[in-house]
Amino acid sequence: MDYGTLIGNSFTYVKEGVIDKVNKWLLLIIATLIFCIPLMGYVMRIYRGTTPAPEVENWGKLIVDGILLLIVGIIYAIPVIILEFLTIGVAVATIKNSPAGMMTAMAGAGILGIILVIVAIIIWIISPIGIIRFARTGKFGDAFNFNEILATIKKIGWLSYILALIIVAIVVGIPSLILWAICAALIIALPLVGLVVACIIFLIVVPILAIFEARYLTQVYESAGII
Repeated sequence: MDYGTLIGNSFTYVKEGVIDKVNKWLLLIIATLIFCIPLMGYVMRIYRGTTPAPEVENWGKLIVDGILLLIVGIIYAIPVIILEFLTIGVAVATIKNSPAGMMTAMAGAGILGIILVIVAIIIWIISPIGIIRFARTGKFGDAFNFNEILATIKKIGWLSYILALIIVAIVVGIPSLILWAICAALIIALPLVGLVVACIIFLIVVPILAIFEARYLTQVYESAGII
């Protein structure tokens, strides 16, 4: 898998389809403003393999697709959320526990923490393929058809696929961290004005990062030779 080509193609996709088309960019900013729901619906169109970047139209469909994608994301997040609550609960119990039982409680919290990390990594690996399968087939159950998801990853190649995920996490994560740091600094330095400016920066940048990542993951999925 040529990761440089994946990144280059994704950047070109964003530049030619969004950055060079100000009107479309403005519409995507509006889509982000509406709790990101229409933007998530737009991402679903990208997952379906649309090239070049689709127009921002048929808002009703964008909203429905966005809500469906949100639901899939929530379902995938449920195991992590449950484990987080359990880990926090055990940790709090550790603080309140007697010295005799504290070591046992701490060990329990540590084990739950390890399980939490493992489950989060597994979901991080399988969810992109599941979501793209759902976008392609339109069948909600395909988002959680783990046999087919694993078969797709096998066709891509486990090592190649995981490395692709790590690369996109870095490429998207670094600008996201910089964006967060800038916004936080603005809010601290100029509480009211900084908050407004931070929100504007967020609305401008988030669609670009979301579309870049969606196009990148779509190419990774298509490398398995699956329509």
